[in-house]
Amino acid sequence: MAGRQLASKWLKTEALLSDSRVAGYIPRTRGYSEAALLTMLSQYGNVVIKPVVGGGGYGVIKVFRNQGQYGFTYMDTTRIYRDFTSMKHALNVVRVKRKYLIQQGISLARIAGRPIDYRVKVVKVGEGWEFRSMVGRLARPGLFVTNLCKGGTMLSCREGLRKSLPKVNTSAKKAEMRRLTLVCINLMERHFPGVGELGFDYAVDLRGKIWILEVNTRPQ
Repeated sequence: MAGRQLASKWLKTEALLSDSRVAGYIPRTRGYSEAALLTMLSQYGNVVIKPVVGGGGYGVIKVFRNQGQYGFTYMDTTRIYRDFTSMKHALNVVRVKRKYLIQQGISLARIAGRPIDYRVKVVKVGEGWEFRSMVGRLARPGLFVTNLCKGGTMLSCREGLRKSLPKVNTSAKKAEMRRLTLVCINLMERHFPGVGELGFDYAVDLRGKIWILEVNTRPQ
């Protein structure tokens, strides 16, 4: 049984932020507006904007500020502008016509220059939940999105952690991801009764900190 599906990234993010054990793992997230974009670029230097409803990496754009210039990367193309206003006009042409949110940019650990993140998939069986997979997703060369449908490469969670962060304790990091997943399952069930499968997208940054990028109720 697939169970309930929830399209809105906002609703799922709010549910996770409601628990202090999880809130510290959530990148700063705001609704899209030009003022919010400018503020978050000033704070973080780079952000990701993504449609509130959508998956598979569709419509996801990385926006950055560097030495007074502004730019964005969409798919495999990066454009740089002299000022925020010029960049904003170009960005408005590229954005698909739907609601967006802005998420604090995370500097993902990399393998040979390619960013990697992780997908943990769980399914409800009877009264309990089972872990079905924990895998790394390595971005296609030249892309920042790791989605397999966009050419990403799948590898085991252990291999991904070992190759991208050789100094980090792989077993401890994997165990932390599992513990966090169990807390989040509980939260998602409490807020959205009827969910039957969940896919958690985790980032591990250059310092080895885990971040929850997204929760999918219709994981690919």
